[in-house]
Amino acid sequence: MALQLAEANEPEVALYTYDLDGESYRHWDVKIEGRIATVAMNVDPDAGLVPGYKLKLNSYDLGVDMELHDIVQRIRFEQPQVGCVVLTSANDRIFCSGANIYMLGTSSHAWKVNFCKFTNETRNGFEDSSQNGSLKFLAAVNGTCAGGGYEVALACDEILLVDDRSSAVSLPEVPLLAVLPGTGGLTRVVDKRKVRRDLADVFCTSEEGVRGRRAKDWNLVDDIAPKGRWTEAVRGRADALAAQTPRPLSAEGVKLTPLARTIDEAGYHYPNVDVTFDRARGFATITVKAPTDAPPADADSILAQGTAFWPLALARELDDAVLLLRTNEPELGLWVLKTQGDGSKVVGYDEALIANQDHWFVREVIGMLRRTLSRLDVSSRSLYAVIEPGSAFAGTLAELAFAADRAYMRELIADPDKGPQLQLSKANFGLYPMCNNLFRLQSRFQGIQGRLSEVEDLIGSPVPSGEAHDLGLVTFAPDDIDWEDEVRLAIDERVKLSPDACTGMEASLRFAGGETVWSKVFGRLSAWQNWIFIRPNAVGEGGALKLFGTGTRAEFDKKRV
Repeated sequence: MALQLAEANEPEVALYTYDLDGESYRHWDVKIEGRIATVAMNVDPDAGLVPGYKLKLNSYDLGVDMELHDIVQRIRFEQPQVGCVVLTSANDRIFCSGANIYMLGTSSHAWKVNFCKFTNETRNGFEDSSQNGSLKFLAAVNGTCAGGGYEVALACDEILLVDDRSSAVSLPEVPLLAVLPGTGGLTRVVDKRKVRRDLADVFCTSEEGVRGRRAKDWNLVDDIAPKGRWTEAVRGRADALAAQTPRPLSAEGVKLTPLARTIDEAGYHYPNVDVTFDRARGFATITVKAPTDAPPADADSILAQGTAFWPLALARELDDAVLLLRTNEPELGLWVLKTQGDGSKVVGYDEALIANQDHWFVREVIGMLRRTLSRLDVSSRSLYAVIEPGSAFAGTLAELAFAADRAYMRELIADPDKGPQLQLSKANFGLYPMCNNLFRLQSRFQGIQGRLSEVEDLIGSPVPSGEAHDLGLVTFAPDDIDWEDEVRLAIDERVKLSPDACTGMEASLRFAGGETVWSKVFGRLSAWQNWIFIRPNAVGEGGALKLFGTGTRAEFDKKRV
């Protein structure tokens, strides 16, 4: 998960990767029994991702959550018979004490925010799976459950709490650390669990939390069970949840083989995705390649391809590239999105996905594409799509252009037939909703009466530059004469802007329309954490995060601003 790279005459620099082999984990015990997968937290205190802290009391850091993400992803694809994941603890009397405070106290601001973002996405992925015909999740809280531990429980379909007179659920960040719960706790308590506002206020300002019958009465958990019938209660709820999913009772899974990836000074290189760095100008170019062959004829043929099935290979590689860029290249603040190949072949694969979407494997592939595109949406980077001759912005790959903050499409005035074209497919009209539950074109055209229907009628018809611009599918369509200068100036002007201001602006503009739990988590909470995490009350020399564990209480600046 951490590689060491060094340039000539430079000290070694850690490069963090997210891929795991799935054979063993340092922090989780996994047991598969028929329709139920039990994933028990068993954190190795001496195996932190970064030196300098111990992961005591089932506290976690980014490395722990990397493993959880990998486990769930492998269950989705490798264990299709599993219908319910039971999240619990292998330790007696402690479920999870949340994010490791010493890790937060010693980490850079950027590391803390990226950590929160990744853990948010992992938990949102639980809900995405549940809502879209995949896995169900049960939090079997068999001990004290605090902060991020309760937040992972909140992301599950149901929460069962042991009634042993000591185990409690809590969100103690405000009274204990002078920050906010970082992975959706406040939002899910009131929006998902429908806890009364006044009770939520009491709960979120209490260090000790709420236990037993009161936790159930306040709707902080779904049910409680004494230790004497705990195993029976967990199994009963897990079986009931597993019965709600259409995942097959028996089917052959698909092994998630290691990615074919090369990392060098120039970038990250995969068969279907290539990332190159321009450090001098401050941006990265992400080029996605269209398939070169026709899609498989039916669901059985799709399944036989396994990880070689182009949409799955694309999703895995793009997801990995986004995570690597986020974690390791914070100064490359603009990502230029490009595509290459035959767009009609992309549309062919879209048609295969839609025609076979009731098959468990195809459903999981669509789910990973949906989550990967959503990860791109919420990345704190400017996104420009650059559409040139030879591009393949079609169907699923056209989503990259619609996710971009701006799209530049080259127009060949002298020979328009050789110019680039956009191609729409049915996949652009609802297959990949964003975190605000709108698909990208729907969000784009919500203020233009009838435009969505107008562009939907173009499915199957290539759209040239001029028409794409007139319809609002792209931002600008410079002609051949101005193309190089306009794109160059657009890139150079963007990277000169304040990265903080751009991050706030982009998060505000990308998700038009009504809010959902996920858009609140990413929009509001990310902004709040960005602010609160740098305030002296939290991280100053006398701040709560700095003094945690010392026995000394923080002295707060009482001014409200």
